[in-house]
Amino acid sequence: MPEFLVFQLYGPMASWGDIAVGQDRHSSSYPSKSAVIGLVAAALGIKRDEDDVHIRLNTEYAVASCIRSTGEIMRDYHTVQVPKGRLRYATRRDELYFDESKLETILSHRDYRTDAFYQVAIWCMSEDVPYTLRQIQQSLQKPKFNLYLGRKSCPISLPLNPAILPDTNTKAENFTLRQAFDYYPLVLAETWTKRLNFSDSVCYLWEKGGLTKEQLGLEEQMVNTRRDQVHARRRWQFVNRDEYYFSDTLGDE
Repeated sequence: MPEFLVFQLYGPMASWGDIAVGQDRHSSSYPSKSAVIGLVAAALGIKRDEDDVHIRLNTEYAVASCIRSTGEIMRDYHTVQVPKGRLRYATRRDELYFDESKLETILSHRDYRTDAFYQVAIWCMSEDVPYTLRQIQQSLQKPKFNLYLGRKSCPISLPLNPAILPDTNTKAENFTLRQAFDYYPLVLAETWTKRLNFSDSVCYLWEKGGLTKEQLGLEEQMVNTRRDQVHARRRWQFVNRDEYYFSDTLGDE
């Protein structure tokens, strides 16, 4: 029986990077695999230049999302000062300090999701993985680096509350991915629950990740190709993967 590590993601703002062209920086309506695995890597204390570890995390763990509230789109007209040339600087202060005459202003439009709420599940695709789900769970409870929702300007605003399912309180045979989302204890204060207005329509998005149809417990309605699996972290290179989609209405059998 497969095990799933499920946790929740909420913040006033989130940005789930999509293919960026020119000055427009769009956001998907739900987390990308690279964002979820990047958050896990930060919790574990893995630095961005540790390419080999990032690649293993992306290829040896699978990811699924359950959208409880899509939130709304907010577009920001963004300006930022950056130095000309290809020099690398250790800090943002260094970029702005050394030679003010070389600074130029970049303009862009950046999309964010406001008041969106998600559940995320990850599971191992083999037995030879660098970290167990229990180790990842402990790191999400006490992360080594600060965690955020796609951008540093988007802090997490509720505890992640990572849970490994099935657990000792779960009475289910042939436990499935869908049951992992359904059994997950949503930890929300009553005021937040009222504010978010969870939709009656629940969307599930997943990669097969070595699971059979019976282990998934979901009937795919559509399949998309998404370029969000890390190929080279330091060079910001990504490759395609297949992502499956199913939507239903709460209470339907």
